[in-house]
Amino acid sequence: MMNGKGKPMKTPLPLLTALLLVPLTALYAEDFHVDIRRGDDANPGSSALPLKTISKAAALAGAGDTVRIATGVYREAVSMEQSGTAEHPVRFEAELAAQVVVTGADRLTEWRKEPSDSGENVYSAEWPHRFIGWSKTGTHPGDDYHQLIGRAEQVFVNGYPLRQVLSFDKLTRGTFFPDLAGKRLYVQAANNARLDQPSERVEASVRGTVWDVKADHVHTRGITFRYSAAQAQTGMVRLKGRGAMVEDCVFEGANSQGADFCGPDQMARRCVFQDNGQDGFTASGAHRLLMTECVTRNNNTKNFNRGRGGGGNKIALSRGVVIEKSQFLANRGNGIWFDIGNEDCTVRHCLIADNEGAGIFYEISYGLHAHDNVIVGNGLLSGPGAWGANGAISLSSSPHCVIERNLMVGNKEGFQFREQRRTTPRIAGKAGSPEEWVWNHDHNIRNNLIAYNQDAQVRGWFAVDDERHWPLALQRLAAPKPDRPENDLAADYQAQRKDGAPAGLSLEKLDLVFEGNFYAAHPGQGLFHWGPEWDRHKKYTTLDDVRAELKLETGRVAESLAFANPHARDYRLPPDNPALKQGCYPRGDVPGTKLGALQP
Repeated sequence: MMNGKGKPMKTPLPLLTALLLVPLTALYAEDFHVDIRRGDDANPGSSALPLKTISKAAALAGAGDTVRIATGVYREAVSMEQSGTAEHPVRFEAELAAQVVVTGADRLTEWRKEPSDSGENVYSAEWPHRFIGWSKTGTHPGDDYHQLIGRAEQVFVNGYPLRQVLSFDKLTRGTFFPDLAGKRLYVQAANNARLDQPSERVEASVRGTVWDVKADHVHTRGITFRYSAAQAQTGMVRLKGRGAMVEDCVFEGANSQGADFCGPDQMARRCVFQDNGQDGFTASGAHRLLMTECVTRNNNTKNFNRGRGGGGNKIALSRGVVIEKSQFLANRGNGIWFDIGNEDCTVRHCLIADNEGAGIFYEISYGLHAHDNVIVGNGLLSGPGAWGANGAISLSSSPHCVIERNLMVGNKEGFQFREQRRTTPRIAGKAGSPEEWVWNHDHNIRNNLIAYNQDAQVRGWFAVDDERHWPLALQRLAAPKPDRPENDLAADYQAQRKDGAPAGLSLEKLDLVFEGNFYAAHPGQGLFHWGPEWDRHKKYTTLDDVRAELKLETGRVAESLAFANPHARDYRLPPDNPALKQGCYPRGDVPGTKLGALQP
């Protein structure tokens, strides 16, 4: 540093120390600007001379840098391979008030009109794309159910999706047919429009994953992602790096999944996952994922087989996931689905409403804590295979869960157990090690408000033949039979133990604790149903009977609950209502609802 006379100045020691402590990434962080309308990838990326593509900016940006993206539709697949740090991430964000779309679709303009004697406007264009090349049928899965559903092609006319058909002779208005052998795409608009006119915008999905975050500590903000051609179980956006964050983003119209979270310490905040073909989002190995203030709605629009996936989300082999302050609405499958080997996950302060399957389905996993949620209207459009996974909350062969202070109202069933003979891999398991047997035990279901669910308020779907869900005194297998010696009975019972659970299980040993829950039901709606419909089961109409036979539940049944207006999701109650007084009610706010005591 020089003084006014041109002589060197001494840098004050505190200032020098502070400068030495500043990381180089902070001193040299840059802004790169991208503008598809006026940019050029030969430019330096300044505000005056922006880049044209996000991909070029991704190749340049490093730790502490920010890529600022102007309004536009960016038809590219971007890969992030340069890492930031926790303190100085690489940021990609829309400029202030910009409308930024990254799409897997290209616009088609070179049309050939096909001959027609009936006035039908069928057009074709070159089509060199084959997305699922390893499959003979071009589908995934390859079974008959998915021969159309499992394809990856998508066509949109002026933003409206067309329906795919499997042969040229099936073409009609509002459909398209990709001739993979002839390498042409045939399209007819729903309104029979002339597609060779500039006013008609035809887009076809040609890219799979359009935003691939391979590096650590990459943050994405304010971008809409849409129209990818990724196959089933593949994300339009893939987040692999540690500490990835997506904020204020929209994931919509993907052929398959809106986003895949597959790295540790990731976050999604104020994002929308909607109208995707299979799942809104998925996660695997996403330890400590935090999803907060997000909306996941109307996913599985293609009707993928729900036994394999399809709905709001699917999460596997992830530890410490937290989903909070979010909404899961009208998904064509389960609202929230944890499947396979998850551990110590939390769902809190969420609205989970009108999903066709279960509100929360926790399957062959460990240690769910679901608390202070509003779970309403779920399971009412579920199919036959969804037994035990079509209510508010279903614990499926998943031990050590705590379910408390949830409002479960107006679902097909309220709280559910689902039990089958199941195994799961473990997160820390060694490669090649056998899967671990897992079953429902050591649960605490307490202080929930469970009311007006269609078929039952509590249902135990225990589809196992050892009768573990009955008290020992009520088990048929353990009861003496006049025509069989007692030692033969014991041998038969031991031989049936094929699932790794201790022999001689009974309801007492499962340690399923129900305490302090509050119930209400209309006439004809069940209270406790215990056992699967196709095997031994019993319907309990009073809690006294439940306590006498099953030794479950210390709570009470109300004659009625005077919610303010459940049709408007206003679940406030009079201040003197026992459910409020006993703490059988969510604490805190839940988005999209009104909760608490009505003011006098």
